[in-house]
Amino acid sequence: MAGATELADSVGELMDSPGGRLLLDIKAHLRRRVRLLAAAFGLTFVVCFPLTSMFIAWLIEPNRLPDDVNIIVLTPVEFILLQVKLAAYCGAFSVLVLLFGEGAWLGSKNPDLKQRMRELKATAPRPSATLVLTIVSSVALGCLGVMYAWNLLTPMLLEYLTNDAQSAGLSTEWRLSGYVGFIANLAVASAIGFQAPVATLLVLRLQIASRSDVRKVRRHIWFSAFVLGAFLSPPDPLSLFLVAMPVILLFEAALIIDTITRKPVAE
Repeated sequence: MAGATELADSVGELMDSPGGRLLLDIKAHLRRRVRLLAAAFGLTFVVCFPLTSMFIAWLIEPNRLPDDVNIIVLTPVEFILLQVKLAAYCGAFSVLVLLFGEGAWLGSKNPDLKQRMRELKATAPRPSATLVLTIVSSVALGCLGVMYAWNLLTPMLLEYLTNDAQSAGLSTEWRLSGYVGFIANLAVASAIGFQAPVATLLVLRLQIASRSDVRKVRRHIWFSAFVLGAFLSPPDPLSLFLVAMPVILLFEAALIIDTITRKPVAE
């Protein structure tokens, strides 16, 4: 209870600060942009949907499957539903990138932030430059997350799970949606988790919270990383740990980068 009360007090202080008001302004703005976000999701969905069949065919090529594993389809609509799921993942990621871009754009134009930057004798970043840098960073980190999932998590976990089943004398016939969904969930969880530096630096640079405020809730952020891993990764402890740890490390790296590159602001 004490931890929950402390977290509630910290959140209340943050929301009463100029940065908290900025966050509420961004939230209100995004509510007005629901149509834009829906359009971005829909456009990405339509563009990616035809490509998902080629992606699935590429994934189930024999040279990419573990030894003695067969892929089966159990229902007539399984393949089409899997395509819908993958296209929806792409649409959701495009919305996430837009959300980061919107936050960076509005924050860089905020009068409170510009005044704070002038007090530090620094030049306030141009909104367009901030927007471009945020979107590029978000996309690049998302790609790194997918590469991490594909090159490290996927082969290691598939080999572990396959050997575990075969050692028990079980035949390894995997459902198409289960196999592709397993890989897609790892990729999505990693791509989202790798956004931790962008989110953390935006919160710090836009004065939504100070480093000391963020450090006060560090353990809650760590816990949230494991919750994210539990929701997005496959249901085994190893996957949870391998998804959550990069989020925590990248979050800590963002704090270090902010400490090195920016002078402390007098509270």
